[in-house]
Amino acid sequence: MFAVFRSLHMKLMLILLLLITSLMAVVGAFLTTSVSSFYIDTFYEQISAVFSDDSDGYVSTLRARAAEPDGAAGIKEMLEGRAGSLGIDYRTRNYFILDGQSGTYLDGSAEASELPREQTANLLTARNAVAQGDSTLVGDRSDITADYMDAAIPIMGGGNAYIIYILDNKDTVTDLNSQLFLIIMQALVIGLLISVLLSFLLSKTMVGPIEKLTAGAERVAAGDFDSQLPVESTDEIGILTGTFNEMADVLQATLAAVENERNKLDTLFLHMTDGVVAFDHDSLLIHCNPAATNMLHRSVPEGTTYDTLFGQVYPFQETLALQRPNYAEAEMEVGDRTLELFLAPFSDQASGGVLVVLHDVTEQHRNEERRKEFVANVSHELRTPLTNVRSYAETLRDAEGDIPVETSNSFLDIIITETDRMTHIVQDLLTLSRLDAGNAELVLSRFPFGDAIESVTRANALAAKQHGHTLTYTPPESLPLIVGDRSRLEQVMMNVIGNAVKYTPDGGHIAITAGSTEAEVWMEVCDDGIGIPEKDRDRIFDRFYRVDKARSRESGGTGLGLSIAQEIVQRHHGSIALAPHEGPGTTVRITLPITQPQG
Repeated sequence: MFAVFRSLHMKLMLILLLLITSLMAVVGAFLTTSVSSFYIDTFYEQISAVFSDDSDGYVSTLRARAAEPDGAAGIKEMLEGRAGSLGIDYRTRNYFILDGQSGTYLDGSAEASELPREQTANLLTARNAVAQGDSTLVGDRSDITADYMDAAIPIMGGGNAYIIYILDNKDTVTDLNSQLFLIIMQALVIGLLISVLLSFLLSKTMVGPIEKLTAGAERVAAGDFDSQLPVESTDEIGILTGTFNEMADVLQATLAAVENERNKLDTLFLHMTDGVVAFDHDSLLIHCNPAATNMLHRSVPEGTTYDTLFGQVYPFQETLALQRPNYAEAEMEVGDRTLELFLAPFSDQASGGVLVVLHDVTEQHRNEERRKEFVANVSHELRTPLTNVRSYAETLRDAEGDIPVETSNSFLDIIITETDRMTHIVQDLLTLSRLDAGNAELVLSRFPFGDAIESVTRANALAAKQHGHTLTYTPPESLPLIVGDRSRLEQVMMNVIGNAVKYTPDGGHIAITAGSTEAEVWMEVCDDGIGIPEKDRDRIFDRFYRVDKARSRESGGTGLGLSIAQEIVQRHHGSIALAPHEGPGTTVRITLPITQPQG
């Protein structure tokens, strides 16, 4: 039903119909009110014209006749003479002569039954005037809402007082309004018929260009940008048509630019060495370049989902929920190749998708392995010249009289010390190399963790005493047996305790504590030494990294001890890290599992 009114034709017709109807209703109400007001005004103008003081002595004559013994008859005679001026038609408008004191009917052009049942306001005004003896007080107030018009004029002469009461029942006004309503309804019908005709004429003038615009918009939506709509007028519709043509031209240029950029991107994706895979919001494939296909070693047909390719690497919904420009990184193995993945969302979460960039890092990993192998080779090759240096130093020391003995011995001691230090470096490098290469097999056995700590503590007691340190170990009531390579783990403990001894000023305190849980054992070495600055705490396990380089040279440190310790602990599936520490110094905590996992 309401679909009919969606048409612009019907809307125009409905608007015109409502306009005509509203106009006729307003005009009808105005005319009806105006007619009523006109008759009321005419009524009181007639009364005023006859009964005014300057109306050729008519009122004075009425007063004189009222003084006669039969004043009512005299007044009636005079009223009959002016019936035409007063509009007395003896049907709708009549006059009545009433007693001024009681308001009793005395005579008139109609019977007493024609009088209103209740005293009107004008009649009461006239009676009050008689009671006050004021003949100027006349009841001539109008009420447009009343169904009658009336006027009450007090006439006093001699000892007599009368009231001339003129009453109009408005039947004439009612009849005229009825005729007027009929005329308005006829005009309304004619106006509605004219509005229907005009609506169709207006629709052809206004709706026609709009329909052409609609057809043009449909062609543009279908991709036809070449057809231009004719501008047939200079009004708003003509301006709209011209604007539409300009919009079509701009849209065509924009789509051409977008297509050009798309071709550029397609060319870029086609020839780039990194793989690019895109998925829509529903995790369905929308793009995959040849590089990605080659890296994945599989065909990627349409309809492939994200979970099929990368679901095991990183969840799709977590990637989609990332806030740009954030992205996720991951690695995956495809055959003998290692792929580094960069996953990021594009557009918004509701309508966007996920873009995955694949980068082959296999060669990078191999280069890293080659670098580690190189370090191992260099360390191995350094041992030969170091042996020669030591032999030369021993030869100098055995020479006779060429140089002073004290000087010779001093130089020789320095050479030997440096040689020992460099030999130590080589040994550490070889150890790291073996650990990196996986050649340093762990010799696992079950041994008491507490005995290992006590053994290492005793081994460092002499060095601590030489520096004036207080080295204490407070063993717990019991420590379990653990599975591990005891010699390697004692090497770790020696390194940690040795660092505490070396980097604590003379006279310091070194405390060793240990404990266990159901699945792990732990050991802490706490000292009050120089401590580790906040900026260096994240790097102390890096290879060759030393906090105090000068002190490390003096003490023979290589910067590899903690790196080796970390490698050994991690091979045991444990952890070594800096623990929270109050005051000066450092606390290192070693945590190891009681049993080693299988495989």
